[in-house]
Amino acid sequence: MSSEEELNCATTDVVIVGAGMVGATLALALASCEKLRVTLIDGGQPGQFVGNQHQSQAGADYTVDDFDIRVSAITHASKRLLQNLGVWSAIEQKRVSPYQGMKVWDADGTGNITFDAADVYQHELGHIVENSAILSALHYALQRCENITCLFGRSVAQFESATANPVVTLDDGQVLRCLLVVAADGANSRLRQWANIPTREWDYQHHAIICTVETEKPHRGVARQRFLDTGPLAFLPLFSAQPQDRFCSIVWSAKPALATSLMQLQDDAFSQALENAFESQLGKIKAVSKRVSIPLRQRHAKYYIKSGFALIGDAAHTIHPLAGQGVNLGLADAMVLAEELIKAANSGVSVGDTRILARFERRRQGSNLAMMGVMEGFKRLFSADDVSLRWLRNTGLKLFDQSTFIKKELISQAMGERVRVPLFERQ
Repeated sequence: MSSEEELNCATTDVVIVGAGMVGATLALALASCEKLRVTLIDGGQPGQFVGNQHQSQAGADYTVDDFDIRVSAITHASKRLLQNLGVWSAIEQKRVSPYQGMKVWDADGTGNITFDAADVYQHELGHIVENSAILSALHYALQRCENITCLFGRSVAQFESATANPVVTLDDGQVLRCLLVVAADGANSRLRQWANIPTREWDYQHHAIICTVETEKPHRGVARQRFLDTGPLAFLPLFSAQPQDRFCSIVWSAKPALATSLMQLQDDAFSQALENAFESQLGKIKAVSKRVSIPLRQRHAKYYIKSGFALIGDAAHTIHPLAGQGVNLGLADAMVLAEELIKAANSGVSVGDTRILARFERRRQGSNLAMMGVMEGFKRLFSADDVSLRWLRNTGLKLFDQSTFIKKELISQAMGERVRVPLFERQ
């Protein structure tokens, strides 16, 4: 490091690159430990809720363009984490949609399975939340944390991990020396590439078409998913307050050629194709928002850590969105890493110590791989053309639907009830 760089060098304990939902959650969790100084870096600007908060609270008239097309299915475990961090109430004040039921069925047969929150004595199975509502609440809370420095509109130009303490150089020349760098910079993580951490990955041969639709019939707080031979189609309920419960976020996973043709359709033609694919379960599709098509690829880092470096969220793993578990896995990564770092700081151990980071990796890697395996199995089972497999999945769905015990187990797993409540809590 040159003398000029030395003068421009700042020290911090933890540098988090990426202020998306996972990175921002980790930063806010670490804010509860006064012994840690944290710097959060992101090339974008602080999150802003795309909707009108007063409109949301008053239940005023909506259009499909009033919603963020990017939404997340937040489990009970993730909700508890956000509650402990003190941001869930702010998210609720913006707009959330609890869903009490779920219906899944196979297009090639009569097999179906339904889930109800009442089966496990809960008010809801989870919440569908617009990503901008979560991000804006997290970023606002971070601005009030004295030991967190947020550097928005800045990006990392260089990362050195071979030294005793990692060094991060920003695009404006500022140099940050720290004990630990956490990459939360997404599926195509530059930090992961700079750290030379290999991945195992493959193309799902699917693109996810995402948009918001208004339906003729109310969704009544039920999430619905139909498995087509070209890929799953999900209708996720948005803002279920009467009478504004006719809006859904859709995720239509389709083979690339079909996805391309669907994206090229005019809105009326797309609405008709969507209505047909969904068997008119909610009547006519009355309106559709701007559509986005995202290529789907499974990716998993062969390891999550190096000395002074860790991966979390999509930087470590990405999965098929058919069960909506991606963001919940990332939030669990943030929760577990925060627990280990806080325990290390309180014990006087460096947060970049490989032994500390290895505990995080052991706690998360197995769970992530297990969920990825389940999702890959579902994807392959429901995309298979073999007649015997079609019979098997239809029969399996029927048997699952008739088994109260198995359904309760599946609901508990999907809600994240097996995840421990984190150690930290925002006052």
